[in-house]
Amino acid sequence: MTRSANPSPVETIRAHIRTVPDWPAPGVQFRDITPLLSTPRVFRVLIDEFVHRYFDVKPDAIAGLDARGFIIGSVVAYELNIGFVPIRKKGKLPFTTVQESYELEYGSATVEMHTDAVKPGDRVVLIDDLIATGGTMMAGRRLLERLGATVIEGAAIVDLPELGGSARLRESGLELFTLVDFEGH
Repeated sequence: MTRSANPSPVETIRAHIRTVPDWPAPGVQFRDITPLLSTPRVFRVLIDEFVHRYFDVKPDAIAGLDARGFIIGSVVAYELNIGFVPIRKKGKLPFTTVQESYELEYGSATVEMHTDAVKPGDRVVLIDDLIATGGTMMAGRRLLERLGATVIEGAAIVDLPELGGSARLRESGLELFTLVDFEGH
């Protein structure tokens, strides 16, 4: 009797990402991570991939981009026993903020964070679910750097390389870690 090999963590993660065609606009292939989150074993595999990557790096904080970056980033920060910094859409934070506007694949947006969220010299990993055009991650990086933090790496579950975001982020000098690539957008 032959046993089939267990899939790698990356194969497991890829198999639990759903593609939703034509959402939120015609021609867009939306990469939905909710199946990853709703399957406890797979969610653990996902979180472990990030935790193992940053365990020895010892960042001072994980910054998560609104909103799916909150889900991943807060759990990774908890597992690493470090702080979590939410970078939110404009108008959602109650304290003094700094903000940054950017272009999306299909529009523009503004993100902000509290002015006391990081300290000068903090080493931060910036995390989101997906890199498309790179605008959200670049805006988050600019906010963190404006407050004196160093973004040691940008991280995401999914990279959509055809949209050019990961290339732009790397060209800007940001190290990136992504788990799976999908062709198309």
